[in-house]
Amino acid sequence: MELRDLPSVDELAADERLASAAPRPLLVSAVRTALLHAREDIQAGADPGDLVGRVELELASARGARLRRTINATGVIVHTNLGRAPLAQSALERVTEISAGYSNLEYDLAEGGRGSRQDHVAPILRRLTGAEGALVVNNNAAAVLLALAALAEGREVLVSRGELIEIGDGFRIPDVLARSGARLREVGTTNRTRASDYERAIGPETALLLRVHQSNFRLVGFTEQPRLDELVRVGRAHGLPVVDDLGSGVLVQLEDEPSARDALASGADLVCFSGDKLLGGPQAGIVVGRAELVERLRRHPLQRALRADKLTLAALEATLSLYLDPERAAREIPVLRMLGEPVESVLARAERLAALVGGEVEQTVGRVGGGALPLAELPSFACAVEEELATRLRETDPPVVGVLRDGRCLLDCRTITEAEVDEVAAAVATARG
Repeated sequence: MELRDLPSVDELAADERLASAAPRPLLVSAVRTALLHAREDIQAGADPGDLVGRVELELASARGARLRRTINATGVIVHTNLGRAPLAQSALERVTEISAGYSNLEYDLAEGGRGSRQDHVAPILRRLTGAEGALVVNNNAAAVLLALAALAEGREVLVSRGELIEIGDGFRIPDVLARSGARLREVGTTNRTRASDYERAIGPETALLLRVHQSNFRLVGFTEQPRLDELVRVGRAHGLPVVDDLGSGVLVQLEDEPSARDALASGADLVCFSGDKLLGGPQAGIVVGRAELVERLRRHPLQRALRADKLTLAALEATLSLYLDPERAAREIPVLRMLGEPVESVLARAERLAALVGGEVEQTVGRVGGGALPLAELPSFACAVEEELATRLRETDPPVVGVLRDGRCLLDCRTITEAEVDEVAAAVATARG
């Protein structure tokens, strides 16, 4: 076929197989795209194939969902690229209930007038963390940005050089400081910073002391960082607030991952952490601490641009409610359940999957993910299948994402639920053709 042999847009759209395939604007757009790719094929010396079929594929692509449920077979529990924390069933039910109609998002039912969207989660956050005040925005980067803008715009913020971190997608603490209008002043060295370094750096332009949790890496060897209570003593001696950015943050005891309650008990004035990592809820940035400082954040103009929507608040409130009963939280919040699941249960799941697909059970190591506990290793087991299945498994419905290692595709069962085993087995069968 040559370029002159291609039909016009109207001619191709008039094909009887396409006439009622889609509304006219969508059909014309799909036809133009199909013809564009056909021209490229001809110019490259290739046969463009069935043009009607190409249009039908374009229509299917346009109508198909791009954001899709995916099975996480990587063994990384809080997987940033795969949506971080899956929600508990009660959180899903609350989101469905609130999204199906109207809600009292900013309406005070008792007074019959305007209310605050923060009132739905602030009380339970205060109870769980021991804070005087609480505020929720759309992610933890926003929480830190808001805190710096409200408390330190135009002034200096002291940060240890060892805490000037970069996390996923190029997010850097110095950049957040710059966007907030505050000025960064580095103290100490990359590997060793002491409370006395902060003490010497304080001047008339100092607005606050910021501690940033080294969430996605650890410095080992000849290192030193002041304890939070030491930093608090320095801040109080000079009348300066201490803001503690926990990054992931937890509400339960989990190895050496700092909790919001512990940070406040050590004297931090404000604590910022994420909702969709180890907490196991929706994407959110949570700020807890002294009531007067939280109120300054709430009244800052930037807060409106960063606020959480009703679905986030519904999911977060439901997730936080589970923490009122720690045993129920460990059982029903997926992240906590996966973290605490005995390795024997993971092995049993891997053996069942291997039996279904004819794979081999292989011992692996799972990870926490989400920038939390980077050195922690979770004993796990995977079902190993052929390496060439990895790409095909990502094309199944639902897609399955595994890990390539030593010439095989590993399907780690630490992050595959009992209910998903049969789905993964079916995906493997489909991928094998």
